Parts: sequence; C-alpha cells; structure tokens
Amino acid sequence: MFHKILIANRGEIAVRIIQSARKLGIRTVAVYAAIEKQAQHVQIADEAFCLGVSELAETYLNIPKMIEIAQKSGCEAIHPGYGFLSENPSFVQACEANHIIFIGPTSEAIRLMGNKIEARSFVKSIGVPVLEGLTESKENMMAQKESLPYPLLVKAAAGGGGKGMRIVRQATQLEEALTATSREAQAYFGDGSVYIEKYLEAPRHIEFQLLADEHGQIVHLFERECSIQRRYQKIIEEAPSPTLDTALRKQMGEAAVRIGKEIGYTNAGTIEFLLDKDKNFYFLEMNTRVQVEHPVTEMTTGIDIVAEQIKIAAHQPLSFTQEDLQQTGHAIECRVYAESPEDQFLPSPGTIHYYHAPQADDIRLDTAIVGPAVVDSRYDPMIGKLVAYGKSRAEATQKAVDALKEYVIQGISTNIPFLIHLLQTEAFQQNHITTKYCDQHAADLIETMKQAKQALPILPVLAGGLLFDYPQKESASDLVWYQIGFWRHVPIIPISFEGKDSTIQWRKTGAQQYELVYEDQLGTITNVSHHQGVYRFTLNEKSYHCYISENEDGSLNITYEGFYFLFRRNDILGKGNFVIEEADAISDNKLISPMPGKVIKLFVKQGDAVQKGDTILIVEAMKMENNIVAPKDAVIEEVHVAEQDMVDRNKLLIRLA
Repeated sequence: MFHKILIANRGEIAVRIIQSARKLGIRTVAVYAAIEKQAQHVQIADEAFCLGVSELAETYLNIPKMIEIAQKSGCEAIHPGYGFLSENPSFVQACEANHIIFIGPTSEAIRLMGNKIEARSFVKSIGVPVLEGLTESKENMMAQKESLPYPLLVKAAAGGGGKGMRIVRQATQLEEALTATSREAQAYFGDGSVYIEKYLEAPRHIEFQLLADEHGQIVHLFERECSIQRRYQKIIEEAPSPTLDTALRKQMGEAAVRIGKEIGYTNAGTIEFLLDKDKNFYFLEMNTRVQVEHPVTEMTTGIDIVAEQIKIAAHQPLSFTQEDLQQTGHAIECRVYAESPEDQFLPSPGTIHYYHAPQADDIRLDTAIVGPAVVDSRYDPMIGKLVAYGKSRAEATQKAVDALKEYVIQGISTNIPFLIHLLQTEAFQQNHITTKYCDQHAADLIETMKQAKQALPILPVLAGGLLFDYPQKESASDLVWYQIGFWRHVPIIPISFEGKDSTIQWRKTGAQQYELVYEDQLGTITNVSHHQGVYRFTLNEKSYHCYISENEDGSLNITYEGFYFLFRRNDILGKGNFVIEEADAISDNKLISPMPGKVIKLFVKQGDAVQKGDTILIVEAMKMENNIVAPKDAVIEEVHVAEQDMVDRNKLLIRLA
C-alpha cells in the first residue's frame, strides 16, 4: 500500500478521498489556490501546498506544478478526483514519465473513451447498442440534412457535463447548430469536433459503476438512475433504478462489463446509458473516473469505491467477485448548489454566514463546508451532496426531504427548497420522470414551490423572529426590558416581513411565555430554547423550530421547513438602539423609559432637531447600556431628565414637537 498520495483536486471530493486514504493508513497531501488557504481539504490533509493565486490554469489545471509538488512531498501516487485533470491523458502520461502512479485508468483508455466519436465506434463494434448518428465532417452532414431522422442532437466529441449539446428539430436549424456547438466545444474542451445522433424525446439516464483490477477481474456495482436533470446537469440520483427489472438490469450490467473488458479497463469507471420509453438501452458515454454520484452506490452495496480505486492502483486484486455483490435498500443523492431557482437558477456565489448540517441516521453529507465560508465564483457551484438511505425508495425519499429541511445555509441562495419540492412531486414519487422533466416543467415547479412557501403558517416564523431578540444571557444589552417585563401597555411592534411592512402585538406573560397577535391570529408561546441559531418553542401547543441569523443591518434570516424568510423589526435600528413604538408612548409625542435605570448620557437639549434613528439618550440598566433613539424626525420640545438621574419604568424622558 502507498505511504503517501497527493490529491489533485479541491472541495468535497478532496475531503472524500482524504477520508478513505486515512482509513487505509495513507498520508495525504492537499493542493490549493491561495484564495483557499483555509479550505477544509487543506485543514484535514497531512500536508498542503499552494499551487498559485487563483486562476485554474496556474492552479488545478497546472500539470507541471502537480508533478513538482508530488515529487517534493514524496508522494508515490496521485488521485485526481473528478473534473479538472481527472480525464486528461496528458496528466496520466506526465505521472508515468515521473514514476508516479495515477489512481485511475491508463491514458489509452481515457483517450479512447474521452472522444465520444471514437467511443461510439468502438462500442458499436463489440455489439453494444448505440443511438443512430453521423460522425462525419460538417460538409457531409449538411449534404445529408434532408434525409436525416429529426429530431437530432448535435454533440461535442470531447464534451461532458451537459456542455456542447443542441437539439435540432428540422433541417433548416442544422447548420447553425453544427457551427455553434463546434465553437462552444472548442472554447470548453479545446476540440471543435462534433457529431450528431438520434434524439430521444423522453429518455431515462441509467449508469453502471465498474471496478476493474490489474489482474483481469472486472465487476459492476449495479446501476444508478440519474434522470432528474436540469439543462443536462444531474440534480438527483438514486440507486437502485426504480425503472429497471431484474432481466434488464442483468442485460445492461453485462453490456457495461463487456465494454470494460474489451478496452482492458482498470480502476473505477462508469458506463452511461440512455433508456427509451420502450426500455431499449443505448450506450451514451463512459466516464473514466469516480463519479459525483458514487455515494448512492456505496450506500447500497457497502463498497468504498474510493478505497477500491487506491487498492487497485497499488496493484491489489479485488477482494470480491460479481456473485458476492448485491444491492440492499435504496439511496437518494441530492446535489445542493449555490444558485437561485426563483431567478432562473443563476449562480449565487458569496459568503455563507450561517451553516447548519443535518444530523440523522442514514444521512450522509459529502461537503467541504463545515461552517461560515465563501463560495467562490471561480469554481463549480455545488456546495455538497446530501444522501439518504432507506429500506425502500419511499423511505429514502422521506428521509431526504426531512434532512434537506434541516440543511440550512444562509447568506447565499441555494436550490434546497427546489430539491425538497422535487422529491415531493407526484411525478418523482410515482417515477413518472425523464431527463426532460425539470426543463419541461420548470415554470410550474417554481410556481408550486412558491405556493408551498406561501401555504406555510406564518406565526411560527414571526415568533422565531421576535424570540431572536429576547436576550437569553445578561450580556445581551439590546431589549433588556424583555428580562424585566414590559411596561403596562402591550407594545405594537412595527416589522418588515418578506418586504411587506406590518405590525405585531407582543408581550411577555410569564417566565419563557409570550403572546403575539398578528392580523387576526393569536399565538401563545411557551417552552422557549435556543442553541447555535436554532430556536425551539411551543406555539399554541404545537412544537416548532426555526434557524435564525442576523445580518449587519439588523434584519434576520429565518429558515423554516426548508424555506427562507427575511424579517426585520423596524423599532430596532442596529444593535442596542431602540425606537419606542408603543402607541400610548408617542401618541402625544412623549418618549418614556422602557425600563428602570440611570440616565448616563444625554445627547440633546431643548430646541434641537433630531432625525429618526438619532440616539437621544442612554439608559443604563442591569449593567447594560441601552440607547433610546428618535422614533421620527422631530424637534426636542422638553427635556425631563438629566445625566445621572435615576428613572423608573414609564418615566417621561423627552417630549417631542
């Protein structure tokens, strides 16, 4: 076994590889861009080296630098993860030339299967079905345009990740599609070669995981279904496929193994198929690396795929045969992205300032984020992968929904509410889906997601927002009167909720007991507790919990049932500043003291003009300073206190004109 390996990647997959290497007793070396010096994969590796500042060409795509660091640190092998250099035959050759083992297949296998035209030709030659298509020059394709069976899909020969694809439904669209796809392919992959194939209107995406050692043994770890996609990007994956029967599973598995054997494949790889409405399958492509969605296979087979990759690269034989393997239970993976579903899924890079990960049985979370962090626009928007395991598909689905509701990320937009909604649709639960489902129903999915948010009870969210302001410790100086009781009148608190101004009546009725009135709804709150941003309470005899964090402007981020809400008290202008909005207190332009205490600072005198939010005086109570600020633009008509005066609750402090 290796003594030390370098991980030529970042993020969650780098963390994942480190975990498996550690179990095998292998030391790990991480690499990073300078902007990621504090990243999780850097922190948990045994050693870490900086690749460069930030640009991919000088960091994660820098082959000479990767080799240099591996040699300098004494690594015998390099694991590429997925993406970046994982399917670059030049990187494999560089490793070989410098006597470093590449934890993956040979450069020949990567080159053959990396070019979709060559891969199609090879697979067809060994009797595995492929979709009809043309791999000729643009001129020859155009010469046949009138006789082609539309619709067609124009694809980049070196493509992947959903890039370099266009649907062509009639002959007049072909030339532009060929030109545009070639241009995109050249930009993304450095290869403008394209081909066309038959377009399936309602396909499913099924892939088989392969493992092959260097001693001639090759097995498949069964299938994953990845039909829930958006713009060709996978969103939800599951194992086993709810679509395959035993006979079809056996047939497709044998075809996948045959492909691997014929090319002399070693290490981990995935054969991807499309399945049409009549359950005919067609080879799509081979990914010669570990897949993003490998956890669902690990959870249903019990095989650590990354550990097997490392063992195979260390020349060890597989310790199991095909007959030893079986699928147990069901696993569902949800990819959590930094993106805004309500804004056409635009990426949402930025700073995560509150993070709460779900903790539950049968839930696995693969991520490199463990707390507040920056999601950089230079990299993939995937934050992590939440995987749920159950005895059945229905059980796994429900566990995934429950866990997603407890996966709270505040500060940036994420697709978590969209994932929750997708899993709860009848189409998903009844398995009436295709790879086109999300794109075809995007508008309806977003609209029903919004309706689901609007249908939630509003009182728990408002209660959470108000309870956040209740100081649980004596050191909390803002809103000290919550600890000592309100003055004689029920406060009317002005708020902004989801951009709408309103008011709430709110009062303390006992130890850890409150009442609120919003519109015509009455809420009685008891059993209040909070820890690390999680607020738990009983509202009208039913238990609730919210996740809450505060923005710099004093507004609150509240996550409830997986949905995000923005809440603000308009009587608080920043930490420790108060606007007294209790109706009787200002009906005749009076400011009264909300608490007993001492006036330690007075900032105004008779005749001074003040603006809303200006601090007028400071009252000290229970060793805490509390700023009293102007509730509106006004002139100081009378000052009824002086510095060092002791004041009682409800004492008249200032009269405004």
